[in-house]
Amino acid sequence: MNHGDDAGFLPRWRLKTEGVIGPDERLPAGQTVLAGVQHVVAMFGSTAIAPILMGFNPNIAILFSGIGTLIFFLCVRGRVPSYLGSSFAFIAVVIAATGYAGSGPNPNIPVALGGIIAAGVLYTVIGLVVQAVGYAWVERLMPPVVTGAIVAAIGLNLAPVAVKAVSGSSFDTWVGLLAVLAVGLVAVRAPGMLGRLPVLIGGLAGYLAYYVGANLMGLGKPIDFSGVAAASWFGMPAFTAPVFDVGAMMLVAPVAIVLVAENLGHIKAIGVMTGRNLDPYIGRAFIGDGIATVLSASGGGTGVTTYAENMGVMAVTKIYSTLIFVVAAAVAILLGFSPKFGALILTIPGPVIGGLTIVVFGLIAATAGRIWVQNRVDFSSSRNLITVGATLTVAAGDLTLKLGGMTLGGIGTATFGCMLLYHLLGDGNKDA
Repeated sequence: MNHGDDAGFLPRWRLKTEGVIGPDERLPAGQTVLAGVQHVVAMFGSTAIAPILMGFNPNIAILFSGIGTLIFFLCVRGRVPSYLGSSFAFIAVVIAATGYAGSGPNPNIPVALGGIIAAGVLYTVIGLVVQAVGYAWVERLMPPVVTGAIVAAIGLNLAPVAVKAVSGSSFDTWVGLLAVLAVGLVAVRAPGMLGRLPVLIGGLAGYLAYYVGANLMGLGKPIDFSGVAAASWFGMPAFTAPVFDVGAMMLVAPVAIVLVAENLGHIKAIGVMTGRNLDPYIGRAFIGDGIATVLSASGGGTGVTTYAENMGVMAVTKIYSTLIFVVAAAVAILLGFSPKFGALILTIPGPVIGGLTIVVFGLIAATAGRIWVQNRVDFSSSRNLITVGATLTVAAGDLTLKLGGMTLGGIGTATFGCMLLYHLLGDGNKDA
């Protein structure tokens, strides 16, 4: 397909030392390692925070993000530069399926894992269909107006979780709002690469503020570092086996639809960035992401997805070599085998996580706006307006639908309702 690299299963990466580095090119070994570590830093904030919000073990999530990235790399035959990290699309449905209280380990993780596996299997099946017949049917089923509404629905449905996390006391609220401000300032004002790590740096600022206020000034519950001191540097993660509960599987499985829309958008964007036609790899990318999600949930990890944070790093550095993601994956796997590292993540105070989630969940909802604007969705169309309006209200109000023995939470109701409503309102409408 590109530069005659399609002959082998993997590209024959050619050495290049300056300018734009293409997917089938490579930097010298030392620079490749450094570029890979940079991608670990970029994905780290979100990949570690997502499991904490669901009460999962962040060590296992980091470990499986590395393993998942390698699976993806092999499925796309080393042609699509991408990192797979914890997906935020699962957070609301996992919280709903497990009744998670919002802090500490989640006692019902096995039930959530069964649901995430169901989503991963559905995602893989969609990938196989796309590989066989192309992806045009996905775009017909979920045009930009529907995709945007579903993405916004997830962000809005999560809003109460974020607000609750910073509402414990006035000190908690101020720390959470400080974290929000720090993330914003880093994203808007920080120079170069720093500007690509707002969640990480904003989280550090919030952590420091909480430490000063709670541990030094006694304004809140002090951060307890005893768990970090007691944890060993290296050790096996505590894996968790899934439990298959039909209700939870029906609740979580629809997230696959969101992942399809997200991944499709990412691969299109990477294709534009690299100047390559990556459409032939869309089905393979879905399959890789789906298999990685199934494997992750089989051991206690979160569902995974291609990461916008890492796309941001590529956009800044102009380094698209797929080899750097092999390095990033290896570093993540190493971190996954460090209990001390996991214990340190678990010391992040609730209000700091709350502040970060206000931004992250808000960005998920706001991404819908970007989808609509980029695709010039016409909101003078009654069909589009009613579809989006109803979907957002159902999601924000967390409308639960009971169908026989099955319960569909706010996100599931919004997802299926959105697609159904859009197509029922039909092409016969002059507004369509």
